[in-house]
Amino acid sequence: QLQLVESGGGLVQPGGSLRLSCVASGFTLDYYAIGWFRQAPGKEREGVSCSSSSDGSTRYKESVKGRFTISRDNAKNTVYLQMNSLKPEDTAVYTCAASRTCGSFSQAYWGQGTQVTVSS
Repeated sequence: QLQLVESGGGLVQPGGSLRLSCVASGFTLDYYAIGWFRQAPGKEREGVSCSSSSDGSTRYKESVKGRFTISRDNAKNTVYLQMNSLKPEDTAVYTCAASRTCGSFSQAYWGQGTQVTVSS
C-alpha cells in the first residue's frame, strides 16, 4: 500500500509558525518529487512548494517565499513544510503529493490533508 500521511496542522495566531510533516509508507520518498498544495475555503487547490528528487532544487509560490521552507529527512521517509510568519491568507487544508517531477502532478500519490487555520 502506497500512502502519504500529513500531520502538524492546527490553529495558530498571525505571525506564528507551524511545521507540517508528510510521511510516506509503501515506497521510498527519495525517488520522488514532493509537493505541498493547499485549498482554502471556496478556492481551488494551489501549489505551495515542491522539492525535486533529481537535483534537490525547491520551488515556492511567490506569496510564501521567505516564509515557508520545504525539506526532507530521508531516514524518516518524511518531507516537512516549515511555515513561519503565518498570515490569515494561509488558512487552508494542506496536502502533500509525490510525483516523478515538480513539473507535473497529473500522476501522483496524494495525502489526506491537514487543516491549518491562522486566526487571532
